[in-house]
Amino acid sequence: MSSVLVSADKDSGVAVVTLNRPGRLNAIDLEMAGRLADVWRELRFDDTVRAVVLTGAGERAFCTGIDRDAVVPQPNSPYAQDDPLLGVGPKANDLWKPVVAAVRGMACGGAFYLLGEAEFIVADTTATFFDPHTTYGMVSAYESVLMAQRMPYGEVARMALTGTAERISARRAYEVGLVSELAPEGGAPAAAIACAAVIAGHPTEAVQGTVRALWAATEAGRAQGVAQAPHLIALGNAAGERQARLFAGRGRAYRLRE
Repeated sequence: MSSVLVSADKDSGVAVVTLNRPGRLNAIDLEMAGRLADVWRELRFDDTVRAVVLTGAGERAFCTGIDRDAVVPQPNSPYAQDDPLLGVGPKANDLWKPVVAAVRGMACGGAFYLLGEAEFIVADTTATFFDPHTTYGMVSAYESVLMAQRMPYGEVARMALTGTAERISARRAYEVGLVSELAPEGGAPAAAIACAAVIAGHPTEAVQGTVRALWAATEAGRAQGVAQAPHLIALGNAAGERQARLFAGRGRAYRLRE
């Protein structure tokens, strides 16, 4: 079974891309990372697809970031890092067709690489958002940069700094602007598809130009933040052994911030 499923409705012009590792909470391993990049590039050339919905399989999670079992060899230099998640989003693969994210359950950590490159997010009432990096002795760099384009500074800072101790509820995410629509439990994909179908019905050149203009409006700040990220990670990340100990000893309790 493929780690990423794609279905397209030629009548509506909407494709649905589904992260398909529900047994691993749709965590991204290296195979899925490569498959996502391939999917976005393929959709660039499919003129029958004019809008995309991105969602996750199962009820527990949209995506929980990189799979902890993924082995990513790193160069022995503070000036160079290999991050497999940098290439998983649509914009990273030059796809300017609008992408609507549909979130059910947890969305955390590396999930923000994907959410940060979607045009907007529809979530159901079970959705929660959090960033575990600091709990595990890791710098939240790329995730924080992307979310700073979507949420007020204080909300991003609190989410990134509290780690696994807090989760943002779907209602709170809606109130601060991270989520554009709340759907009933299980209803996020249908609501996102309905939005995408409206967008797909508009002239495609105008839609894609608008997506590019919106992205350009925040590109300078995002580029500056991303340029600093590798150095901050190299300086601030705990050694791998300590990260593993922190992960193994993490607490299960958390506060849901409504």
